[in-house]
Amino acid sequence: MGERYLAFDLGAESGRVVLGEMEERGRLRIVEIHRFANGTVNVRGHLHWDVPDLYEELVKGIRLCTEAHTSSPASVGVDTWGVDFALLDERGNLLELPFAYRDPGTQGAMEGFLKRLPRKKLYELTGIQILPINTVFQLYAMTRERSPLLEAASDLLFIPDLFHYLFTGVKKSEFTFATTSQLYNPKTREWAPEIFAHLGVSRNLMQDIVQPGTILGETTETLRGRTGLMRTPVVAVATHDTGSAVAALPVSGEDFAYISSGTWSLVGIESPDPIITDKAFQYNLTSEGGVGKTFRVLKNITGLWLLRECRKAWAETRDGSYEKLVGKAEGSPPFTAILDPDRAEFLNPPDMPAAIQTFFRNTGQASPQDTGQMVRIILEGLALAYRQALEQVAETSGRDLKQIHIIGGGSQNRLLCQLTADATGLPVYAGPVEATAIGNILVQAMALGMIQNLKELRKVVRESFTVTLYEPSPTADWGKAYNDFLKLKQWNPDERGG
Repeated sequence: MGERYLAFDLGAESGRVVLGEMEERGRLRIVEIHRFANGTVNVRGHLHWDVPDLYEELVKGIRLCTEAHTSSPASVGVDTWGVDFALLDERGNLLELPFAYRDPGTQGAMEGFLKRLPRKKLYELTGIQILPINTVFQLYAMTRERSPLLEAASDLLFIPDLFHYLFTGVKKSEFTFATTSQLYNPKTREWAPEIFAHLGVSRNLMQDIVQPGTILGETTETLRGRTGLMRTPVVAVATHDTGSAVAALPVSGEDFAYISSGTWSLVGIESPDPIITDKAFQYNLTSEGGVGKTFRVLKNITGLWLLRECRKAWAETRDGSYEKLVGKAEGSPPFTAILDPDRAEFLNPPDMPAAIQTFFRNTGQASPQDTGQMVRIILEGLALAYRQALEQVAETSGRDLKQIHIIGGGSQNRLLCQLTADATGLPVYAGPVEATAIGNILVQAMALGMIQNLKELRKVVRESFTVTLYEPSPTADWGKAYNDFLKLKQWNPDERGG
């Protein structure tokens, strides 16, 4: 029996506790120990993450693990979605439930801050895609409102760093997540003092930055008492979930692109260095940290969030299961309308189907007649957005891309995978679905010396998990649809990219 590692993978919709075991011949076997719902809570008109509830779910997951197995895991580690953070007082207590990136209180914050620090200068300092959800704009929204929380705060911890602190009592910030904040300068490899000066926020709130694979400390006596854990190392994995997912790509060589497909779609390549150029700025690409001091040069695109919110709206009156919705979409005619998934009004509308219908009316397009047609239009819009992002990344980096790897929940959506292959003309390799948890687990193994480097980590993934190949079958219709999509992007005054 090989070493076991326990991964906590928290997404915006659900959380998972996954146990990984290294078996003979260098293969990894994973089993889901616990799964639970996640979502924002509305407190006095603001959207927050219920950290105490999430912590109790993680504790439950550890307890389920120790009850089912006779020994503690060799280590544990947490990854989450990006950009969000918590503030602690001088005694290390949480000041308030952390705000969620879709909180309406950030409206107009991006525009306000960019009057203080011009867009291009902010990009040159950070190499991060300018998006209204970024940590820097969340902090500016708090300073704009003269939030007393900032006056009372002694420490800022990003969400995964917060859970690691609750596990160990150690306060650190992990590299892959720190880069998502737009507070980090990848050239100096440190927090950017100019940005804090323009925010009017103390740089002293921030923690020292550690690389993925750093052992932070051991679990506290309190946690051990509640869960049955032994003294267990806590590892700062690639705590940004996409960082863990990209680490677990079953690839070799450099001719690949990836799409980490979930609530958001992150479309890009891996690079030894950040790419911060005029072209990258023009296309609003981002250079986020990766495992092994790499960078993920990519573009954030609104992903399956649109389908998720439509499904929620349809659930009470129609069959809203994902499998049946995709089946209906497969039987619907192609290109009945063109959708831009990145429009600002799709960020957090009260009624997603109504918001999409309004978009079609405003752009002079026919409205979908049924749910199947609506789902197909959404997935076609995502595939077209993927094509544009990949063309921009390829042009900016000079890479000749030969294949696409889709990982995460979207890799299970057979229609999305096929549409992506058709739209781009490239073969799509789908899976593994649990890439984030796998990357989390294997970075723990790397921290404990069981795996030597990123290349060896990916070899384990290739030998442990199967992928599904989708060959492209492009038609002339895709060329016309893409031209129509590009025209729609040019018309769109709220477009957030190139």
